[in-house]
Amino acid sequence: MGKKAQTESVNSKLALVMKSGKAVLGYKSTLKALRKGNLKAIFLASNTPSIVKAEINYYALLAKCHVYPYVGNNVDLGNNYYLF
Repeated sequence: MGKKAQTESVNSKLALVMKSGKAVLGYKSTLKALRKGNLKAIFLASNTPSIVKAEINYYALLAKCHVYPYVGNNVDLGNNYYLF
């Protein structure tokens, strides 16, 4: 799958999550929701620090939640969040 096709796929999944109205923004609230088992998908920006990525991936593994890498940075991810 090419980079553009992968970006479109992640954007479509992001749109689906946003339209459902069950979205969480931020590191702390994401970890809280992961610990409770409330999340189905996580979108990580490309400029997320590696220690944060590792911690989120660990909790996602325990919660059986899928982590999608977002190609853009955190500003792009936030802008796309508010578009939907």
